[in-house]
Amino acid sequence: MRPTQALLALVALAASPAPLASQPDPVAAARAYREAHASAILGDYAELLAIPNVASDTENIRRNAEAIRELLAARGVAAELWTLPDAPEAPPIVYGRLAAAGGEGAGGGGRRTLGIYVHYDGQPVDPPKWTTTQPWEPALYSGAVEAGGAPVPFPEPGDPIDPEWRLYARSAGDDKAPIPAILAALDALREAGIPLTSDLVFFFEGEEEAGSTHLEDYMRAHRDELRVDAWLICDGPVHQSRRPQLVFGVRGYTGIDVTVYGATRYLHSGHYANWAPNPALALAHLLASMRTPEGRVLIAGFGDSTVAPTESELAALAGLPDYDGELRRELGLAATEMDDAPLAERILHPSFNVRGMESAAVGAEARNLIPTTATASIDIRLAKGNDPERMQELVEEHVRKQGYQLVREDPDLETRLAHPKIAKVERRSGYPAARTSIDHPMARQVIAAAARAAGEEVVLLPTLGGSLPLYLFVDLLEAPVVIVPIANHDDNQHAPDENLRLANLWYGIDLMAALFTMP
Repeated sequence: MRPTQALLALVALAASPAPLASQPDPVAAARAYREAHASAILGDYAELLAIPNVASDTENIRRNAEAIRELLAARGVAAELWTLPDAPEAPPIVYGRLAAAGGEGAGGGGRRTLGIYVHYDGQPVDPPKWTTTQPWEPALYSGAVEAGGAPVPFPEPGDPIDPEWRLYARSAGDDKAPIPAILAALDALREAGIPLTSDLVFFFEGEEEAGSTHLEDYMRAHRDELRVDAWLICDGPVHQSRRPQLVFGVRGYTGIDVTVYGATRYLHSGHYANWAPNPALALAHLLASMRTPEGRVLIAGFGDSTVAPTESELAALAGLPDYDGELRRELGLAATEMDDAPLAERILHPSFNVRGMESAAVGAEARNLIPTTATASIDIRLAKGNDPERMQELVEEHVRKQGYQLVREDPDLETRLAHPKIAKVERRSGYPAARTSIDHPMARQVIAAAARAAGEEVVLLPTLGGSLPLYLFVDLLEAPVVIVPIANHDDNQHAPDENLRLANLWYGIDLMAALFTMP
């Protein structure tokens, strides 16, 4: 049997348990509930989206936390807000616990304990760039605005609702979307008399988009309350093909800023070009020495520590929808790196990305001069096995090999006169990648539940391209993680006109109902 066939057989075997004959089908119950209550679900979600949620907005981030705590408490969840005495500015954690039937308090009566992670904060906004609505004024559209979608009123009870409608607001997709899905699933199961089979722990963070600065502090202070059998990370989009997907890991992150130097003042390009070193050109040559145009990183040892994918992960890659060609057309790209290598395969390797460059000015502000400095801001997405600090060291070693004297602060005149090539390297903090085996027993249970909710095999992705500090869940809390996305892939997360396709929200409700009642 080929690896792909073996994996599909494994998924089919895991998906085989049917709902208990003595109770209704949880997914069918979820669908019936949201069909009857769709307008209320949307209206309540719009109220939550209307609360501004940038992590630095202390007053409103607290309003979000209080609102979510109340919504959980209304469903019987023992919910509370956690704060840090030594960091009163830290956004609160919304913590809650809900025992399965037959159990009370911390013990519970479930077959397992599932941790549910969501972040309720969102990215900062630039209101003038929003074309649909203001960021915290939720609005419904008949479809994606770039495809001709037009405003539609929020529905009244009983009104027909098109699943292709889009709800526009900041955090509509990233990452408040799981919250109405969770709440509606709990309501649906209760109305249908279907008991939970797992004890549930809710852990909602309010500063993920600001770097999760205090996440580890919260985890260390409340490690006992956060002991679970598995964490379901409710974040990220479904597959670009619109098929539901599960993801079993994320890249890590680190980065550096590199500044190279020319003369101590701007020089007239007519008088000094071809004589005075140009830092913009020097930086271009330095960056070109680090990476080929095809995407191969030239820094010695850059990929040596990367853990190779397992046989099951390779099988999952082989079973992914062949969507890269469509994605290239969507993005206007004639070709992608490494001879059109599959996207899912490329994100299993560490990446070296220039996220921004600065030197003098361009356009109407450009002047005929030689700049004094040039800076590149570099982010490095880490694969499993890569240590953040060691990857920074490898970049610095490469810069030295190109003849540069490394400094941590702007050089003084003495240093400038002593070294013809100087580079200031500023390191940014980072964290390692994390990945759970697709073969883990808890992962197989989640795969089966997601297949029941979707009504089809779900896409299994070993690693997400983005970064989250999931290593804390794996290493500190010592539990496997599975990312369970529900948002549409074209939700404009982090950008103007962020949105959620209603079909994705409906799927999310079905998914949560299936997850909360896993056999």
